[in-house]
Amino acid sequence: MDTTTLDIDAMRAAAGQATAVLSVLANANRLLLMCQLGQGEKSVGELEELLDLHQPTLSQQLGVLRAEGLVNTRRDGKKIYYSVADERVLALLATLYQLYCPRAGDSTR
Repeated sequence: MDTTTLDIDAMRAAAGQATAVLSVLANANRLLLMCQLGQGEKSVGELEELLDLHQPTLSQQLGVLRAEGLVNTRRDGKKIYYSVADERVLALLATLYQLYCPRAGDSTR
């Protein structure tokens, strides 16, 4: 990338956005939540069961993700469903998964 032609103010703004996302994902519970949501929309009950997170912790972490604009919510009756709000975050999650998540039979990760 030729940074000499990029506007430093635009770079600074983009760096601020990236830093905000990375800061939110720096929490293990939030990262696990986002990884699950990266697989598709999930209800609160599904997330609780998949991650073995109890309601107070789950609600707190989902609240942070909502406040930061990383997730969308959809209500269906009494259930609330969550999904990833930004395609860029999906790309970041896919990269993190490729770099850090263990593959079957791979003991080096």
